[in-house]
Amino acid sequence: MYEPIRTKSVHSTVARTPSDFPHRSREEELDIQLAGHLAALLAVTDELRALEPSAELDVAAERLAGQLTRLRGGIAPSRMSASAPTTRLDALHQRAHALAGRALVVAASRADTAAAILSAERMDAHAGTAVA
Repeated sequence: MYEPIRTKSVHSTVARTPSDFPHRSREEELDIQLAGHLAALLAVTDELRALEPSAELDVAAERLAGQLTRLRGGIAPSRMSASAPTTRLDALHQRAHALAGRALVVAASRADTAAAILSAERMDAHAGTAVA
């Protein structure tokens, strides 16, 4: 009653061919996201250090750079040079608070305790000065 299929299934031939592009694991993707958020937070921290130098911001910047170096397999992050910032201080604190929050979410998702603690500390540090 039915005629048998004479050609190979498209699905079976596709499943056997190697992929043309590399795939990353979920953990690798989370590492990339976390490194991006921490790099952005480091840039904002460097801007804040240029506006209002403090020992706390210096320590925070060094800890952020350390986490980035760890996530990037030993490659140190590029740092912003001290120039005249054009952004208002409260806007920088708001941005830093938001970036630290994003980093905290990703760090918690990948179970990176050190990055999560650092992100939470940075959120707390910028929470008092950031106006929502």
